[in-house]
Amino acid sequence: MRDAFGAVQSVLVLGGTSEIARVTVAKMVRDGHTSRVILGVRRPDEMADAIAEIERVGATDVSAVAFDALDPEAHVAMIDGLFGEGRDIDVVILAFGVLGDQETFESDPVAAAQAASTNYAGAVSAGLAAARGLRAQGHGSLVVLSSVAGERARRSNFVYGSSKAGLDAFAQGLGDSLVGSGVDVLIVRPGFVHSKMTAGMDPAPMSTTPDVVADAIIDGLAHRRRIVWVPGPLRFVFSGMRHLPTPLWRRVSADA
Repeated sequence: MRDAFGAVQSVLVLGGTSEIARVTVAKMVRDGHTSRVILGVRRPDEMADAIAEIERVGATDVSAVAFDALDPEAHVAMIDGLFGEGRDIDVVILAFGVLGDQETFESDPVAAAQAASTNYAGAVSAGLAAARGLRAQGHGSLVVLSSVAGERARRSNFVYGSSKAGLDAFAQGLGDSLVGSGVDVLIVRPGFVHSKMTAGMDPAPMSTTPDVVADAIIDGLAHRRRIVWVPGPLRFVFSGMRHLPTPLWRRVSADA
């Protein structure tokens, strides 16, 4: 449960290798309140360095558990088990996802379907299971890492964009379903983030960093926001992008 000052004391990260999530958790720990961190990853036995890194900034209870976005049958049992341990989880962060390559997806539809399953279907099962646990304890927040790419799918990455569009719509509906339960959903829509996932790519205008996204997440949680854009002005940019005539949008998105 959050402490008397509303600070987060325990966090579950589904997608514990995410740079954004790891920076966010480290900042939460450094604020002197968050002490328990659970990292859901495909290979828990390879997380010793990550666990040590979080412990170095002050967490006293850090662990890694098995989590595979492409194994939805296992999500419910794992998440129910964590909530059933008798200790509250204040925040669950859905941070897993793959960017992939559009040309590869077009030549390999199976790879495209797997990416879409990771980004969307995996988040549906994990998100619903997490929401159920949070609702049962009567409080908490679910953070969903979406993307501005979901606002309007671009020719240059429409498989990724469409999966993020589905994720974003799911998170909005889930948030609406939780109103009055003591649980809220924070949707995070970053633009281009300089990270290992985007290494070697040409950055888009108004690009950002995991550190900036982490600050936006923490601020959004503190103020119980529903959606945060990172950086903030992207909200207005995409408000215009959504209404561009289709021929113009096709030219813009093909070059993006």
